[in-house]
Amino acid sequence: MQLRRNDFDVTNRVQTTDPLAVQREINRLFRLLYPGAAHSAMDKGFADIILLYMGEYPGYLACDTSYHDLQHVMDVTLAMSRLMDGYERSRRDSAALGVRLFQLGIIAALFHDMGYLRQTSESNVRNGAVYTINHVSRGAAFLLGYLPKIGMADHAEAGAELLHYTGFEKRVGDILIQEPLLRLLGSLLGSADIVAQMADRCYLEKCRDRLYDEFVTGGIAVKNTGKGEEIIFASGDDLVKKTPAFFETAVNRLEYDLGGAYNYAATHFGGFNLYLHAATKNIHFAKQVGNGQYELRRTPPITLPETNTLQ
Repeated sequence: MQLRRNDFDVTNRVQTTDPLAVQREINRLFRLLYPGAAHSAMDKGFADIILLYMGEYPGYLACDTSYHDLQHVMDVTLAMSRLMDGYERSRRDSAALGVRLFQLGIIAALFHDMGYLRQTSESNVRNGAVYTINHVSRGAAFLLGYLPKIGMADHAEAGAELLHYTGFEKRVGDILIQEPLLRLLGSLLGSADIVAQMADRCYLEKCRDRLYDEFVTGGIAVKNTGKGEEIIFASGDDLVKKTPAFFETAVNRLEYDLGGAYNYAATHFGGFNLYLHAATKNIHFAKQVGNGQYELRRTPPITLPETNTLQ
């Protein structure tokens, strides 16, 4: 059996550093669910997110956050399509997502982290990681104006609000969406964001060598308590050591805040949740690394169009 490659998804079939490969797989699932239906809004979203992250979209600079890069976006979007597919195939008497909401879910996944991207007027900002704390609101503001441009004005407000399921600027209960099906879509999106990154084959290396740098720049590594500074993560190695504790928090969020929506991946995969399995393996290995039994040696792929500015 071929070992899973660093730039491929949990099935080892889809190259997540290739947006076109991810788009082809999502379009395949879409056509199986909705034969004959058009997906022009979804296609436009793919075209524009590539331009954005490459620095070719008017008004925006290229992505320079090496953890929250285009591969991460593709991983999350692919996971989102599979969770929605699992829901549609197992819903029985529940309401269907249908063509429009499936596309809305994909677009929300594609743009869920675009708040890290600097606008051209923000070229003096050192790195997009500066916006770590408020990147969700920045992305939501963009999506509010973007969705009407691709024929989804009726879902612009809800679509923008969906992004808050991927962050912590709002508690899930405070997110301004009332429609149950749209709240489900948000839970699927938040779940996809968690399981996709934690199932990445190079997740631990990315935490150590990339996410820690973003946390330092974004003000997450050190917390101001009012009585002084509290070090949350002392180094990249410390971040890896504390990853198992974060996983427990993430599982709690998946189960309760997000309603167990991650379980639809098992339906998609025919009864086995490949995302949870891969994430659990990563956490088990993180414990071994933390105990000094093993070292991290994988080399994550690079998808940034230019050298990362964080050192």
